[in-house]
Amino acid sequence: MKVRTRFAPSPTGFMHIGNLRTAIFEYLLAKKYDGAFLLRIEDTDQERKVEGAIEFIYRTLELCGFIIDEGPMNEGKSGQYIQSERKDIYKKYALELVEKGKAYYCFCTEEELGEMRKKCELRNKPFMYDGRCSKLSKEKIKEYLDSGKPYVIRQKMPKVGETIVEDVIYGKIKIDNSILEDQILLKSDGFPTYNFANVVDDHLMGITHVIRGKEYLDQTAKYNLLYEDFGWEKPTYIHVAMVLGEDGTKLSKRNGDASFMDLYNQGFLPEAIVNYLVLLGWSPSINQEVFSMDELIKNFDETRISKSSSQYDVKKLEWFNHQYIKNMEDSKYLKWIKQYFTKDISNKNQEWIDKLLLIYKDHLNYGLEINDVTSNFFVDKIEIDKEELEFLESDEIIPKVIAAFKEEVAKINDWNVENITLAINNVKEKTGAKGKLLYMPIRIKASGFMHGPELADTLYLIGKDTILGRL
Repeated sequence: MKVRTRFAPSPTGFMHIGNLRTAIFEYLLAKKYDGAFLLRIEDTDQERKVEGAIEFIYRTLELCGFIIDEGPMNEGKSGQYIQSERKDIYKKYALELVEKGKAYYCFCTEEELGEMRKKCELRNKPFMYDGRCSKLSKEKIKEYLDSGKPYVIRQKMPKVGETIVEDVIYGKIKIDNSILEDQILLKSDGFPTYNFANVVDDHLMGITHVIRGKEYLDQTAKYNLLYEDFGWEKPTYIHVAMVLGEDGTKLSKRNGDASFMDLYNQGFLPEAIVNYLVLLGWSPSINQEVFSMDELIKNFDETRISKSSSQYDVKKLEWFNHQYIKNMEDSKYLKWIKQYFTKDISNKNQEWIDKLLLIYKDHLNYGLEINDVTSNFFVDKIEIDKEELEFLESDEIIPKVIAAFKEEVAKINDWNVENITLAINNVKEKTGAKGKLLYMPIRIKASGFMHGPELADTLYLIGKDTILGRL
C-alpha cells in the first residue's frame, strides 16, 4: 500500500512552528516511502478564515522545500481539498450513519443545552450531552424535520467498555467509553465538525498515516469508533508531544511566539528552520545535526519520535542558521543578505558594500543582524560600552598599543589589507603585546566592537581617516 500523509491546517493566515514541525514529520514520512504528501484546508470554522491564507500556506511549504503532491492548487484524484467545498459529502455520510443507527438527529435548542450545563455545574460535573434526542420516536423526528426545526447530527457513542487506540509512539491506549460524549458530526449550518470531517476526508483521500499532537490522543477513540461504524480501515496513528515555548508554555501566536514567516522575515533560512524543527522531538540514529532535505528523508525513522515535549530555543535555531549561512556560496549569500541590509549606502561603491557584507558572512546568526554588526561603519562617532571600557583599562600595555598603532596607521600611504596587517605586526614588535592585548584594543578603538571579522579587513573598510579620528 502506498503511504499517503496529509497536512491539514486551518486558513488563519500564519503557521506557527509547532504546526510546521508536524508538517515536516508528515512530509518526511511520505517521501521516505516514496509516498504522497497532501495538503488539505480545514476551514469548517468560517469565522477564523483569512483571505489569501491558502496561497500563504502554499508559499510557506514551498519555501521549506516541500513538494505538494495533491492540494487545493494542484488537485488530484480526491476532488476538492478545501473542506467548505465538500459539505454535500459530509452530509451524505452523516445521514448514512443515521440510517445505520450509529448517529441521530438532535433538535435541542441552545436554551435547553444551557440548562443541562447549569445542572452539571451545580453537581460539579463536566458537561456531557445526555443523549435525550437519541430516544425520540421516528414520528417525532419526522414531525420536527417536516416543520424545518434546526438540528445537528450526533454520533451515538457506546457507554460501556473500552475503545483501543494503537499508536506508533505510545503503543496501545485504552479509553473508557463512559467519558465519550455523543459528539456532533454535522452542525446546524451544514458544516461538519473537525473530528467528523477529518475521518471522512482521510478515508476518501486514502490517508494511511495520521500524525498529530499528543494532546488529541484521547480524541482518537472517537475517530476509531467512526471508522468502525462505517466499516472502514483505520490509518496508522503517530501522536507527537507538543513543542513548548521558551517560557515552558504551549506555543501560541497570542503569547508572541514566532511564526514561520516571522522567522523568515528576520532572516532565518527555511532549510535551517526545517533542520532545527525536525530535531525537536526526533533523534536520528547517526551522530549528525545538520541535514539536507534528502538526508532527512533518508534518515527519518518515525519510531524515533520522542514521547517527551520539546522546548523551542531561539539560540539553538540561530546556531543552525549560522551553519547554513556560512555554507552558502558567496554570490548566493550576497543576493540573500541584501534583502535585509537597510543602511544608507548611497555614498558607497558596490565593491565596498560587497566586501563589507562578505566579511560578516561567517559571523551572522540571521539576516537582520547584519544591520547591527555593521552599524559603526556608517557613523562618524562611535560609543564604547562599559565592558569595552573596562577592558581598555585592564592592562597598562593597552595605551601603548593604541598609541603605537596610531603612529603606524599615519605612516601608511597605500591603504590596503597587506599594509594594515604589516602595521599591526609592527605594533606587536614595538610593544611586545600579543593575542587579545594586541588585537582587541585596536578593534575596540577603531570599530567600537570587541569582536568581529578579520581585523585587517575590518580596518580597511572603515578607512584610514576615520580610524585616525577614532584613535
